[in-house]
Amino acid sequence: MRLTRAHVDLPLTPGARITLPETAAAHLLRVLRLREGDACVLFNGDGHDYDARIVAAGKRGGEAQVVDRRAVDNESPLRITLVQGVARGEKMDLILQKATELGIDAVVPVQSDRSEVKLDGERAQKRLAHWTSVVVAACEQSGRARVPAVAAAAPLSEALQALPPGGRRLLLDPFADANTQSLGEPADRRIVLAVGPEGGWSARDRSVLETAGFSGIRLGPRVLRTETAGLAAIAALQARFGDLG
Repeated sequence: MRLTRAHVDLPLTPGARITLPETAAAHLLRVLRLREGDACVLFNGDGHDYDARIVAAGKRGGEAQVVDRRAVDNESPLRITLVQGVARGEKMDLILQKATELGIDAVVPVQSDRSEVKLDGERAQKRLAHWTSVVVAACEQSGRARVPAVAAAAPLSEALQALPPGGRRLLLDPFADANTQSLGEPADRRIVLAVGPEGGWSARDRSVLETAGFSGIRLGPRVLRTETAGLAAIAALQARFGDLG
């Protein structure tokens, strides 16, 4: 059975009748082909699913009636912020999609010495809007009712300065001595995980990260690509300290 969940960036309350935003209308009415009277589920990131029913469906959009509200309790007890070196096109989309499914709390894209993708101005804003849509779509598919925050891409040092204090700060390093099994449980259940871009972290990047309190961990004897490394680390951390069994 196909999922009929859709994200709407609107206040939702039982009994309200809303005009579906363009993206939600396209997903529900054109992709899933719902018609008047069909049930669906809406969410706006507040931690609830809202049972609703399509009350108007047309070529230019539609409306839904909110019927009920249900709390959704599927967020990980482990709050992971992924500091991800910006990767090319589909690789970055894959990272964001799968990291969201694995339960991350936030994503901080960074530009570093070896980044192959350079973003500024209008292009950066378009990328941020696209990345946010990828994360929202992953929430729709995975049943999450809270949407991970996605920051605008920024230089590594600037992004690290903007991080909130606290949390265990980990840097993926294939030559490190520590691994996920040797880590103690994070005191405040918060982990900040730094993953380099396609070319990895430069020596200067590593120095910046270490100065900001990051320590290295390795995942195993093989060097993983950027689109594999972060996801493998998130899964390992969720299995050890979170909710993956």
